[in-house]
Amino acid sequence: MLIIATRYTAPLLLIISLILLYRGHNYPGGGFIGGLIAASAILLYALAHDWKTACSKMPLEPLMLMLLGLALALGSGILSLFSGDVFMTGLWLPFFELPLLGKIKLGTPLLFDVGVYLTVVGFTVKCAEALGTADTV
Repeated sequence: MLIIATRYTAPLLLIISLILLYRGHNYPGGGFIGGLIAASAILLYALAHDWKTACSKMPLEPLMLMLLGLALALGSGILSLFSGDVFMTGLWLPFFELPLLGKIKLGTPLLFDVGVYLTVVGFTVKCAEALGTADTV
């Protein structure tokens, strides 16, 4: 029963996490809560199946997700230095509109949130994997 429920809820959790990620650079939410919800989807999948199957569904290893996330978060701050601003100053691309989504705002705060998102997903999954696969003595 858990396998069937996971088949429907895990993709829904991932979509909700991406919505919170995008919404968070303007409103409460963002990379941290989005990352926790995405990690919850992966952990739910691991409970329904096993760790090896769950990790094989991930595009990168948890450690690589953490490193990539930290690099993106740091890179978002460094970009402002190249434009002559203070570290971590928000830089924005011109607004544009998409038919279903409306006005889209992209900038370095979103890049920072993506870095936090990836770091939280990698860290949470790695910690849970270490706890779930620990050998008992």
